[in-house]
Amino acid sequence: MYNKILIILAVLLCQNLLAASDDGDWDDEWDNGFNDQPVIPEIAYPDWFKNSFLELSDDINEAVEAGKKGIIVYFGQKHCAYCQALIDKDFGQKDIESYTRKNFDVIPINIWGSNEVTTPDGQVMTEREYALREKANFTPSLIFYNEHGEKALMLRGFYPPYKFRAAMEYVERGYYKEESFRNYMFRANPPPKFEISDMNDEVFFMRPPFALDRSRFKAQEPLLVFFEQQDCHACDVLHSEPLEFEETKKLLTHFEIVQLDMNSDTPVITPAGQRMTAKQWAAQLNLFYAPTLIAFDERGNEIIRIDSVAHVYRLKSVLEFIVRKTYVTTPDFMNWRFDSIFGGKKLPPINARIDTDDSMDDAPQGSSN
Repeated sequence: MYNKILIILAVLLCQNLLAASDDGDWDDEWDNGFNDQPVIPEIAYPDWFKNSFLELSDDINEAVEAGKKGIIVYFGQKHCAYCQALIDKDFGQKDIESYTRKNFDVIPINIWGSNEVTTPDGQVMTEREYALREKANFTPSLIFYNEHGEKALMLRGFYPPYKFRAAMEYVERGYYKEESFRNYMFRANPPPKFEISDMNDEVFFMRPPFALDRSRFKAQEPLLVFFEQQDCHACDVLHSEPLEFEETKKLLTHFEIVQLDMNSDTPVITPAGQRMTAKQWAAQLNLFYAPTLIAFDERGNEIIRIDSVAHVYRLKSVLEFIVRKTYVTTPDFMNWRFDSIFGGKKLPPINARIDTDDSMDDAPQGSSN
C-alpha cells in the first residue's frame, strides 16, 4: 500500500512538472524554426503601449503620478522579427503584461523615425538620433528609466521570458541601485555545480592554450569569442541552424574563433594582454547572457557584441559588418544598417505625412537584422 502511494505521488509530480514546462519559458520550448526574416505585414503595438508626445520627462512624471516606477522606452522597427517575438513571447505572457502595466508605461520609438523626441536629460533630437545615441543596434532595445529620469537598465535585443521577467524585477525592486544586472542574474540563476552536459564543439574553434594577445603585434584576422556555458539551451540553438547556414560558414572562415565557458577557470591571455580566467574575463566584460559573441579587431579592440538572442540573419549581418570592415568607416552597426536599407536617404518627418495609402510609399520599413 505504501509503495502504491509513493508511485501515485511520483506520477502526480511528473504531471505537474510537465504542465509547468508546457507553460514555461520560451527559452525552454524554443524550436529551431525561429525565423528572423522581416515580418510581413508590419508589427502592431499592443493597445496598452502609451500614445506619447515623446516628451519623456512628462511621460515619467505621469507614470509616477499613476503609482508606477517609471517608463520603458522601446526602440523597434516595423518589420523586426525580434520585436514581434518580444510582443508575442514576452508581453504576450499574461503575468508579464500585467506586471509591466502595473509598474511601467511603455513608450515606442521607431529607430528610423524622424519624429522629435525630448529625452529625459532635456536633449531634443529625432527618434533615429536618439536610437543612435543610445546604441540601439539590435531591436528591440529597451531602456528602463526610473522616477528621476535616470537610466536603470538597458537591454539590447530580444530575451526569452525568464530573462525579461528578471530584468523588470531588477528595476522594479530597485536592485539596480545596489548591484549590476550581471551580479543579480548570477545570484538569481547560478551556474550548475556539477557538469551536466558538455558545450557544443565546432571544428573552427581554436584549441588551448588561449593566447589571444593582440596588444603588441597586429593579428592577421579579427577574433570572435563565443562565451557560452554548460546546460545552455540557447547555446544549443545557436549551434544548430544559425551556425549551419552556408553563408555564415563562409563568413566564419575570415575569423580566429574561440569558445570559452564563461563560468570556468580556463586560463586566457585576453586581446589586451591580460592574464586571467575565462570567468574573470566574463566578469570584466560584464556578461550576463549565454551565448554572448564578441568580435575584436586585429589590434584587440572590441568591434561589436551580440548578448541577446541571435538567429540566422542577425548573425549573418553582424559577421558581414565585420568581414567587410565596414566598422572602420561606419563604426555604428545601426548606421550601417540604415545605409544598406535606405541608401543614406534622409527620411522625412513621419508626423508630417498625410495619412493616406499613397503617403506610406516612402515610410521607413526597417528590417529584422
